[in-house]
Amino acid sequence: MNRRQMMTRTACAALSAGAGMWAVPGWSAATGTFEVTRTTAEWQAMLTDLQYAVMREEATERAGTSPLNDEARAGVFICRGCELPLYPSETKYDSGTGWPSFYQSLPEAVGTKADRKLFSVRTEVHCRRCGSHLGHIFDDGPKPTGKRHCLNGASLIFVPTA
Repeated sequence: MNRRQMMTRTACAALSAGAGMWAVPGWSAATGTFEVTRTTAEWQAMLTDLQYAVMREEATERAGTSPLNDEARAGVFICRGCELPLYPSETKYDSGTGWPSFYQSLPEAVGTKADRKLFSVRTEVHCRRCGSHLGHIFDDGPKPTGKRHCLNGASLIFVPTA
């Protein structure tokens, strides 16, 4: 584990301790025009409390709690909010952070925005079709991209290859 991974894991563990997730009141999923839109009530009806907090309020699930972190079968990870294919299993790897990590998304599957909530600027990643928060992108991933898409499993559904 390198220094950045250790610092990230420590900070996230501290922030997610206790309630199992962390969110900043008043922050919400990506804003803008999206192909799939729902009312707050519709989102709340289709998602668990944790899924809603992560996907619509940009919370972070506790590290090591998603069964998708250990998913190793061939398939595709899709958005829980709109079922858009986001990440092929071939780009998933074990980052050692406790969250499902990928080095590349499918073409035109995700959008990004600046996230200034934690004393620095990070790159937030969201579904380009419904705006649901997925996680963050860091510059400490493996080749060929050097990126680490560190995602909340609560935002994803895994569909195995038949």
